Amino acid sequence: MGFFERYLSVWVGLCIITGLILGTLLPDTFQFLAGLQYGSVNFLVAVLIWFMVYPMMVSVDFASLKRIHERPKGLVITLVVNWLIKPFTMAALGVLFFEVLFIDLIDPANASQYIAGMILLGAAPCTAMVFVWSQLTRGDANYTLVQVSLNDVIMIFAFAPIVALLLGVTDIRVPWETLLLSVGLYVVIPLVAGALTRLQLTRQADPGTQGDAQIARFIDTVKPFSILGLLGTVILLFGFQGQVILDQPLLIVLIAIPLLVQSYGIFALAYAAAYLWRVPFNVAAPCALIGTSNFFELAVAVAIGLFGLNSGAALVTVVGVLVEVPVMLSLVAFANRTRHWFPAAADTGSS
Repeated sequence: MGFFERYLSVWVGLCIITGLILGTLLPDTFQFLAGLQYGSVNFLVAVLIWFMVYPMMVSVDFASLKRIHERPKGLVITLVVNWLIKPFTMAALGVLFFEVLFIDLIDPANASQYIAGMILLGAAPCTAMVFVWSQLTRGDANYTLVQVSLNDVIMIFAFAPIVALLLGVTDIRVPWETLLLSVGLYVVIPLVAGALTRLQLTRQADPGTQGDAQIARFIDTVKPFSILGLLGTVILLFGFQGQVILDQPLLIVLIAIPLLVQSYGIFALAYAAAYLWRVPFNVAAPCALIGTSNFFELAVAVAIGLFGLNSGAALVTVVGVLVEVPVMLSLVAFANRTRHWFPAAADTGSS
């Protein structure tokens, strides 16, 4: 784990502060940057998100999908949590908190925006950071790769319909064109680019060497751009939302509360299922963390595309970035402390 990844929560915190300061000192500059868009897609944010997503997509080997049948338990837990539980509990928590519990604290006109932001986070299971959480818990790298690959395939087809369904339930208009454009820009195209890069790197591998080694070297080279893309996006988004955050710090706390409830609740559910099903730790920990974490790059991009840079939905996804890193690091620490609860090694064909 590299220096930047190890202290990612620190860098995110510093970038949040930087974004708030710059957004306050240079409002005209950030207003100009916010206007660099076409078809609801901001060019600068799009480039930064591509920086984040592309290195991760190069890591995805779709050939690993052929090994799905060998150890199905971890995959079953992850897929059930990601696609049958998490989006719907996130939407339910959004309605509960913003339309019931916080009804006297939240402007009703903005409540639906905050719910929409939560839905976007809940319907986008993590891909980019999965490998970091898996590595921190000494997870099975190949199994994690299978989980990520399958989730990405499902996301291409399921993300837009699930988001549209849940936004429709909460009476928010769904611009399908923008939603599908965001999925194409931030999932489909990067996946294709990553697959083509892997193919090219394998072909260029020196005779007698493994293509995987060539791919690993390339990923190590471009990985810093992913972190820089994340940090740059955080600075921009908090710069765009800086005045709102400074004027309404209580709002950030209110948004963070249901996100925290969702994160710890989903982890507890997935981790308990893995424990009861006797899934080995090197599979159990990553599958629970994958179910808990969000693909906030996609959620941020879609929120911006659907509702605008300065929308409440975009603010929720940005707060999601703020909440996620420290939450996931705390869950990694908890998982490592409870390693002894699980079998140490996988039984072939059973996990």
